[in-house]
Amino acid sequence: METPKPYGTLYMLPCPIGDGEVYDVLPEANRRLMASLDYFIVENVRTARRFLSRAAIGRPIEELTFAECNEHTRPEELGALIAPLLEGRSAGFISEAGVPGVADPGAEVAALCHARGVRVVPLVGPSSILLALMASGQNGQSFAFNGYLPVKPAERNKAVRMLERRALSEGQSQLFIEAPYRNDKLLDDLLGALAPSTRLTVAVDVTGAEEWIRTLPVAQWRRQERPSLHKRPAIFIIGR
Repeated sequence: METPKPYGTLYMLPCPIGDGEVYDVLPEANRRLMASLDYFIVENVRTARRFLSRAAIGRPIEELTFAECNEHTRPEELGALIAPLLEGRSAGFISEAGVPGVADPGAEVAALCHARGVRVVPLVGPSSILLALMASGQNGQSFAFNGYLPVKPAERNKAVRMLERRALSEGQSQLFIEAPYRNDKLLDDLLGALAPSTRLTVAVDVTGAEEWIRTLPVAQWRRQERPSLHKRPAIFIIGR
């Protein structure tokens, strides 16, 4: 009887958040591992191909196989994505920026790999969420990432006040994001809804050349000139 082929491994591959050099933020070990792979599950094929080219993995990009996994991927399509791993072929998962599976696609593929007994290995790399928290001075012992807030003003205001209550009563830092073209409006809404003494962090272009991270009481934010956040990736943190 033929011995079953061992499963491959799914590597969760971070990629740069900004447009700087790849290895300003990624270790050399990542490049060596990426160079050993020829199958990648990615959020976007175009950006993944560009990232691997910039990483100079030492093999033609045309020789690689890519399969997309994003918000358009249906649950019944996930099995086909990991089929090569069940046949012994390892794969790397690449989101558009930062770390896959954290505020980016990848969790469903990793969960299916666990269910099928496939090893999942996370690699070191930049997460704007953790980097913003590290630099913020807010509570890093207890925090929650809340993704996107509601778009409708009344629902957003309610959500902001709920997050503020948690931050003030429990001391838990509350992190969230917004679509970059709505960042300035979100900052206006936050400064209108939060109490003057509540501390607010704004972290913009984390790891990029224009990185800017600042934590101030809301009262002080209201008194000073605000940074332009339009179309710049940002993390917001409410704390006490």
